[in-house]
Amino acid sequence: MPAPEITFGLLSGRQAAAHADELEALHAEVYRDSPYRRDADAAGFASRFTVQSRQPGFTLAEARHGGYLIGYASGMPLRPSTSWWRHLTTALPAEVTAEHPGRTFALADLAVRASWRRQGIARALHDLILTGRAEERATVTILPAAAPAQHAFGSWGWRRVARTRAGPGSPVCDVLLTTLPVSPP
Repeated sequence: MPAPEITFGLLSGRQAAAHADELEALHAEVYRDSPYRRDADAAGFASRFTVQSRQPGFTLAEARHGGYLIGYASGMPLRPSTSWWRHLTTALPAEVTAEHPGRTFALADLAVRASWRRQGIARALHDLILTGRAEERATVTILPAAAPAQHAFGSWGWRRVARTRAGPGSPVCDVLLTTLPVSPP
């Protein structure tokens, strides 16, 4: 259970965009270490976040200690024309990959500062962003080598359905799915 002095909140895309620099700094801190090692990804995150935060239905759950951002989760509903399923390493049946409005919520990021991990913050952010979602299911991509994330999502009821590679030179990631609504711990 997170410490009582931690506050959680949900932000819209516009509200989250007002904190873009703070989110970018946290993202850079979390993803500079193994297995991610994305030292040069700051521009990539900023560009991706700008696009995502403008998507209909984008939401961001944040965790703060005082005014200090210690973690966040963000995501948005997938559109019928999404590229989410395009780069799978093996094909999945159309009944898995076909999208329609209200089918799938994509969890784009879930990050907690190292010094705040193992206190239930990631689970609280996960539950906050997914509770009350109208979609049928949620999806996320995780590096196979990200053992703590793999374990956490597995214990939260997610299952691996495929692997994907966003593009040439991109790492292979596991694609996980879970049925919504989420179950409480």
